[in-house]
Amino acid sequence: MARRTTPPQPFVGWDKADIDLGNARWRSGSQGIGDVQIAFVEGFIAMRNAGRPASRPLVLTPMEWRAFVVNARHGEFDAGTGPGVV
Repeated sequence: MARRTTPPQPFVGWDKADIDLGNARWRSGSQGIGDVQIAFVEGFIAMRNAGRPASRPLVLTPMEWRAFVVNARHGEFDAGTGPGVV
């Protein structure tokens, strides 16, 4: 795997608050491979990989969270399906 040689750049247009996840109560839906944990903090939803809890979580607004959940329920993120799969 290639190592990163440049420092990470801030997200362009990042308009989310700099929330404190230090006391976040992470919840897990399962204990399987690819387990995702979520935490509801300061009106936002943080999502992280349970296998790499020290990595930077994805922070979603309630509207983004709703879109994610709706699309997940419709199979948008299922392996082997979705746009670009032939």
